[in-house]
Amino acid sequence: RLFGRVLDEGSYLGVAVDTRAEDGTAFPPVRRWLVPLGPVAVFGASNFPFAYGVAGGDTASALAAGCPVVAKEHPSHPRTCALVLAALRRAATGAGAPADVVTMVSGFRAGIDLVRSPQLTAVGFTGSVGGGRALFDLCAARPSPIPFYGELGSVNPAVVLPAAARDRPAALARVLADSVLTRGGQVCTKAGLLFLPEGADGDAVLEALSARVAEAAWPVLLNPSIRAAYVLGTAERAALPGVRALTRHRPPGTDPADPVPPVLLTTGAATLRDDPGSVLTEECFGPCAVVVRYRDTEDLTAALTALAPSLVCALHADDTDADTARALLPLLAARAGRVVWNDATCGLRVGWATQHGGGYPASTHSATTSVGAAAIGRWLRPVAYQGVPAGFLPDELRTGDGNDGAGTHTVPFRLDGVPLPGPGRTNR
Repeated sequence: RLFGRVLDEGSYLGVAVDTRAEDGTAFPPVRRWLVPLGPVAVFGASNFPFAYGVAGGDTASALAAGCPVVAKEHPSHPRTCALVLAALRRAATGAGAPADVVTMVSGFRAGIDLVRSPQLTAVGFTGSVGGGRALFDLCAARPSPIPFYGELGSVNPAVVLPAAARDRPAALARVLADSVLTRGGQVCTKAGLLFLPEGADGDAVLEALSARVAEAAWPVLLNPSIRAAYVLGTAERAALPGVRALTRHRPPGTDPADPVPPVLLTTGAATLRDDPGSVLTEECFGPCAVVVRYRDTEDLTAALTALAPSLVCALHADDTDADTARALLPLLAARAGRVVWNDATCGLRVGWATQHGGGYPASTHSATTSVGAAAIGRWLRPVAYQGVPAGFLPDELRTGDGNDGAGTHTVPFRLDGVPLPGPGRTNR
């Protein structure tokens, strides 16, 4: 429905028309817009078989852009993938489109062959850093490289400033616990690093947070490989010098179906500052977080500077934290695609202003988003027509004064730099 509104509104096409030079001299119009790339591949995620699967946001945005989609079946839920694909193909034929506007391949080898296919024009991916980087390299190694839009791994820091810690420790503990434990911590927006000030106020937040994590239900992780990586990753982090476990970090059993304990660890900001390549700065998929204690703003800034980019970060502040918050916001915005104020990192709202992306390894294209209306832009490329008579062009480009009799327009566009609304719309 969102992308239906995007198509109806029309500005996603980026139509622009130039008819005059800076000195006012008229010239044959140049008309620019965005067109579909062509067939694209979508590799869905293990954790959201609907939102990030065969019929997820990547597929929806690609189809809205006009690109046929070849989905890669996820081995964690192959039957779900098949059922969703069948529903999509029925919907396509019901709308008058060919069923093969959406198809699917299965198996590891088929995924590699798909990326190497000369007909493919782009790849969307949600998954691990290792798997995503391998596909990214395949896209770049093709005789004709193609864009790879990957969402990989993200630690998503949540920063609590001193006044906030002093004034609302219990409320902060609840929000931080939600940021870590929602859906078993198996979401890309989970907060993996929690920054608390040293001292009694930070201690109060930590005590309340530790209690919440210790009392939380143990989730069953999505598949055996995710569970194995979580057990290994939490044990590796707990064994590092300067790191202390605040909750139980070893599950009692080894059965892949057994639930795992949520894990809360703590260390000092110096640990990140002195070893920016530490495993503590990498995503640990599942209900695990590291509480980082900082002395002052300088200590906090140095630790944040050592982090790789993330999808999202959160800043928890009160009015008396205002000066520190203003100083930190540019730093946080430079290292995340979305900055959240006094709320959980996992509360992604989908709409026109949504941004779900960041620098590597959070994503491979920091200028794009995989969620929201702007996600359609990944599957489009610009084309300009210079001096081509309007009668030869699509309706959306028969716009502007044109010097050739074209005066109507069907979508919002920019004429000689001036934005104009589409029919029945007004500039706001």
